[in-house]
Amino acid sequence: MNVKLNDSADCSELGDLLAQLAEGLDDYLTFTDEDAMLKSESWRTALGQPLPEAGAGIQQLLAEIREHLLPNASPVPKPGFSAFITTGASSAAILAALSAHVAAPQRFGLNAFNYLENLSLEWLAELLELAPTMQGVYCSGGSIANIVAMGAARQAAFERLGVDPARDGISSPCRVFASAAAHRTIHRAAAVLGMGRASVVPIAVDASGRMRPDDLLRRLAGQADSEAVNIAIVANAGSTDTGAIDPLEEIGLIAKQHDIWFHVDGAYGLPGILDPVCKPLYKGMRHADSTSVDPHKWLGAPVGVGATFVRDPDILQRAFTQETADYLEGSFSQDQARHSMDSFGIPYHNFGLELSAPSRGVIVWAIIREIGRKGLAQRVIRHNAMARHIADRATADRHLELVLEPVLSICCFRYHDAGIADLNDLNRRIHRELVYRGVNMPSTTTVHDKLVIRPCFIGARTQWAQADALVDEVIEIGRHLSNNI
Repeated sequence: MNVKLNDSADCSELGDLLAQLAEGLDDYLTFTDEDAMLKSESWRTALGQPLPEAGAGIQQLLAEIREHLLPNASPVPKPGFSAFITTGASSAAILAALSAHVAAPQRFGLNAFNYLENLSLEWLAELLELAPTMQGVYCSGGSIANIVAMGAARQAAFERLGVDPARDGISSPCRVFASAAAHRTIHRAAAVLGMGRASVVPIAVDASGRMRPDDLLRRLAGQADSEAVNIAIVANAGSTDTGAIDPLEEIGLIAKQHDIWFHVDGAYGLPGILDPVCKPLYKGMRHADSTSVDPHKWLGAPVGVGATFVRDPDILQRAFTQETADYLEGSFSQDQARHSMDSFGIPYHNFGLELSAPSRGVIVWAIIREIGRKGLAQRVIRHNAMARHIADRATADRHLELVLEPVLSICCFRYHDAGIADLNDLNRRIHRELVYRGVNMPSTTTVHDKLVIRPCFIGARTQWAQADALVDEVIEIGRHLSNNI
């Protein structure tokens, strides 16, 4: 019996389908649609159908994407979205990602896409002015990047004791010394790696949110007689909350003196080195044994592109090798390569947590190839200057209060009215109104017990106009709410 499968569109149709999809994407990028929740009943009804017995076909699928998905999508790519350290991908990154999804769905083989995995990591290291010995591996983002770095640190610490923790496990308690403002992925990394969240020792921060070296020294001295193994000291190059950059030079020297792995979490803030105003703050990066950075943040890659760089790449293989598998190694030629499938290429699957992984290098390559170091520097400089501009306005306006001087592209400020008893509640209400209006959408955080408006500018589409527009809207909403309390 012959059965015709309605499996997918013929490859020859893809160009036409993409052209139709591109029209819908262009419509989305005008950002004129209402928020998805304002018409949720409509799209939930349209999309929430029972499991289809027979397929609707590719054209109907495309029509539903354009009618129900794209007009009811996320506000994250909007130029005025500054809530979290997440943004929409740049056009170059989208083109590269789509090309990879079609033509190179796995990062292996001797093909052009896989060649760009290593080249783009070299470009990225040079762009961020990392030490020439630092080599990288891509992953899905900062969470995994920090696990990879902590796994390397754990391996190094126990190898000094004659133990292979990746092979034999660990039986000694561990200590990771991290800024009290460290991202919680450091604690999760400690948990996943068998050290436990409780192994993370919080180091106090100063009024600017930076790790205090004196408290680090105090904590290290307090562990001098402990049986615990010191795994790593973790510093921030741009904290998630406020954008604070720890005193990396001083902390790096302490790590070196105590022979402890020095990891710098730069998932958000490492590209800040491209701003000459901020560059001196990164001097201590020269001491780092590892660092993490997320191209899907400031560089404009689609979500799912992070990287870990380490000074000694061999330790990654010792920490993360899955060892040999006949179906993998046996599938490649032992002779000189004559075909793209004669070799796996660089065995990135042994340097981290992922075996199957998309081609991420082409995305970073495309971003840098399109606008170069100068273009990326201009973006970082613009966004940092926008945060400083908001700080200036907050200082000059009697209805605003600057709660923390910005370092990178985050500014912590709030509306202030001496006649209002609960300014935290007022600013919380201002923030929700900003979100509901849907034009300028920052987040909030708490600094020195004050709830603040917290824009973080990183989007490739975010321009100068968004800085003043946000401040103007905060003042407008604040005055209206104050007058009606």
